[in-house]
Amino acid sequence: MTASIRIDPGSTIGPVPRRLFGTFVEHMGRSVYGGIHDPAAPTADQHGFRADVLELVRELGATAVRYPGGNFVSGYRWEDGVGPVEERPTRLEPAWRGIEPNTVGLHEFAEWADEAGLELVEAVNLGTRGPAEAAELLEYANHPGGTTRSDERRSNGADAPFDIRVWCLGNEMDGPWQIGHKTADEYGRLAAETARLMRFIDPRVELVAAGSSNAEMPTFGVWERTVLRHTAGLVDHVSVHAYYEEQNGDVASFLASAVQLDRYLDDVAAIVDEVALETGTAPVGISVDEWNVWNQTRWNDVDKPRVLGGDFAIQPVIEDDYTVTDAVVVGSLLIALLRHADRVTMANLAQLVNVIAPIRCEPDGPAWRQSTYFPFQATARHARGVVVRPEIAVGRYATARYGEVPIVDAVATMSGDAASVFVVNRSLDEPVPARIELPGRWRLIEAVTLDAPDGADRHLTNRAGDERVRLRPLDGVRVAQAQDAVVEVTLPELSWTMIRLARTEDAA
Repeated sequence: MTASIRIDPGSTIGPVPRRLFGTFVEHMGRSVYGGIHDPAAPTADQHGFRADVLELVRELGATAVRYPGGNFVSGYRWEDGVGPVEERPTRLEPAWRGIEPNTVGLHEFAEWADEAGLELVEAVNLGTRGPAEAAELLEYANHPGGTTRSDERRSNGADAPFDIRVWCLGNEMDGPWQIGHKTADEYGRLAAETARLMRFIDPRVELVAAGSSNAEMPTFGVWERTVLRHTAGLVDHVSVHAYYEEQNGDVASFLASAVQLDRYLDDVAAIVDEVALETGTAPVGISVDEWNVWNQTRWNDVDKPRVLGGDFAIQPVIEDDYTVTDAVVVGSLLIALLRHADRVTMANLAQLVNVIAPIRCEPDGPAWRQSTYFPFQATARHARGVVVRPEIAVGRYATARYGEVPIVDAVATMSGDAASVFVVNRSLDEPVPARIELPGRWRLIEAVTLDAPDGADRHLTNRAGDERVRLRPLDGVRVAQAQDAVVEVTLPELSWTMIRLARTEDAA
């Protein structure tokens, strides 16, 4: 079992979109209250935000953050979250059966996102509200002054506009679980009306139409075609949501989740091109504005009945503990996203803190990094320049859901004299010797891998004060020089690996 990976710098896919490394914060469970914001925590600053969580967010290297939802936004009144905090109403939050104190609203979150180095991506409520309310929020956020809403923002402490560029037109409106669920025609027309009005107010905005909630929705495809026909020439992106889990012990299919993401993105891209040709408009980008590993079976069987059957409260919701296996899958999904850099304009790991998140924290304890933190952090930091599609020759293995899939998957990025190669070994029990060929002369900068630590199994998770699942240096990597450079490496079983190289002087 060996792998041959050939990297041709001419086989470029497209530039690395910096928004590919976005994330997501929803008013849900302990994501905001008890996550990024907890005035009672020992590390809380003067505004109630946890300094230790903020530091881990900065270290993660994410570039954007979608806010405030999610299902939450379909019942949200944005006006509740502005003005003096002590005068804000406390509301029932029906989407996740929570209590919304409105302590954190647009001003507080925008300031926090700025401190974290994140571009704010705002979602508008198209569940219980419509174009007028979205337009008023846009006026409040982006208009310089001289109108009721913009002057209200200034009186609330933000003299300069927030200048939010990207806006999501609702969330998962195809889902029967969604507040204000609509048919494709109903949503498509509403999204078009909202988009048109928002562009009248601020022509610079980028707008994201809500695509299907997942590829298994019975309306998938029909929904995208209908919505894109309504919004042709008015929106810039269409959304994709994609979550994966290990079902019924089928780890082979779980490890091949990126194969399904590849197919999903290809299908959406084909629909985008079809509608663009039909309407004579430019193809829109794909915003994968929610993606992650999520144990939805447990949520549906155990957590959802508990949460939705209980009292309204701020309580833990889908706080999954991520394993070695989960981290390898997250790394492979990042490879798939990079492989579609010519079509995927944005992507958001969902979510950021506590709720299916790479960062966890407890009220009286520290914050810590989950296993999935590390492949995201490394890719966000080192995927630069252009994406290059490698030629991969490797054996395949059988899966119940996706047929035969390659044991090894990889993608590369190149920027000037630097190259980064991201590789996943899906084999549960066999290391894979690999040869990575690049034209020219190269030297090794770094080789790191995430796999199960010695003596541990694939189910190992991190805990507060115990981050054993993390990147480690990969020993035994050798760069041989002939006409081309050949990197010789053994990929550990069940692993995600990053190899960084620098170009040296060409041979005379």
